[in-house]
Amino acid sequence: MLKVNDLHKSYQVGKTTYEVLKGVSFEIKKGEFVAVMGPSGSGKTTLLNCISCYIPADRGSIMLGKTELASLSQEQLATVRNKELGFVFQDFLLLDGLSVRDNILLPAIIGGSVDPDTERRADELCRIFGISDIREKYPAEISGGEKQRTAVARALINRPMMILADEPTGNLDSKSSRAVIDSFLQARQAMGATIFMVTHDSFAASFCDRAIILRDGQVWRSLERGDMDRTAFQDTLLDSVREMGRE
Repeated sequence: MLKVNDLHKSYQVGKTTYEVLKGVSFEIKKGEFVAVMGPSGSGKTTLLNCISCYIPADRGSIMLGKTELASLSQEQLATVRNKELGFVFQDFLLLDGLSVRDNILLPAIIGGSVDPDTERRADELCRIFGISDIREKYPAEISGGEKQRTAVARALINRPMMILADEPTGNLDSKSSRAVIDSFLQARQAMGATIFMVTHDSFAASFCDRAIILRDGQVWRSLERGDMDRTAFQDTLLDSVREMGRE
């Protein structure tokens, strides 16, 4: 599904070069729910931006399915972002002038692919995520959790290969955070969605199949949940974070 191999990325500020990603490699299988964790400055956001094609890597490869993203033109990358990748952001990025239903349809509208099947799919996503009763409301009229569930539904409207989520629970209270995570779990169960989530939240990460922990631009540790229950996995994640701090 996604294979990242020996990824490097640096930034030049004046005469100083800051190396942010230093040979990151990992693989995500179809249907996996994977978290990326790490302290500020570890490279989480840069990694997500490279995978989403918003910034180019210096070297290394990113394979999405059978496609090497670095080989694509800007027009082809735009198509990948619209068709193959679904995005969920910390600040929702819903359009205030559109209803919940039209916000969900937005990627299809941009791609010029709205038809009766797509509209039925939007209604089905509203049902799956429990927002059918607010689908004609506007973002200013709904709660934070409802906005985020709308954002998850929007990310799925084009049947993407993968959802990329950037701190999706960062601005939410515990109840709304759980609603968002439940939406991801529901998306995986109902539609086989593959989810790649950047988060600093061990609670959110504890629902994942695996957590990739970055430190100083490298994969420091990859933790599998396996047969652990959620609480035990969260304890394992917290122990790893504490160990990283001691080192």
